[in-house]
Amino acid sequence: MNKVTILKALERLGAQAGLDGIRLEVSIYGGAAFLLAYNSREGTKDIDAIFHPREAGERLVAQVARELDLPDDWLNSDVSQFISPKVEAKRRLAEIEALTGLIVHVPSAEYLLAMKALACRRPIGGYRGDVDDLSFLIKKMEIRSLEPIQEAIDRFYPDDVLLPHHRALLQSLIEQNHE
Repeated sequence: MNKVTILKALERLGAQAGLDGIRLEVSIYGGAAFLLAYNSREGTKDIDAIFHPREAGERLVAQVARELDLPDDWLNSDVSQFISPKVEAKRRLAEIEALTGLIVHVPSAEYLLAMKALACRRPIGGYRGDVDDLSFLIKKMEIRSLEPIQEAIDRFYPDDVLLPHHRALLQSLIEQNHE
């Protein structure tokens, strides 16, 4: 899904929520957060999000999928299993809220860094994994060592640690961004 498709789908979701008298809140994670908040990528497979109210959101998401001929999971809450146990203030995307009528949040760059660093998925075939997003965050946040990455993990995922092969990948991304 590219930005145009995502915005069209979110706009339709907001319109349907409005018609039903529902104030729908959507917290967006993963690739769609990078695309919408930072314009750091061209597209994403789907929108990883948590929405409230959940039941109404699921019903409206299914309706928009049918209307716009999108995959059933175009917006899904599968990411909920990876959400930090720590509460974090999120950033609202006012421009997208104005366009869609939804309440739209994205996590901070530090939160996304912790989440992506723990996953640290490598590219396989046409799948880009987390490397591009991690490289973007390392550059944006001017990270020059593994310490700030570990600090972000400690802040949001205090029971998790970086695996040795993830540390090696992250160190190589740091070095590539600061040559």
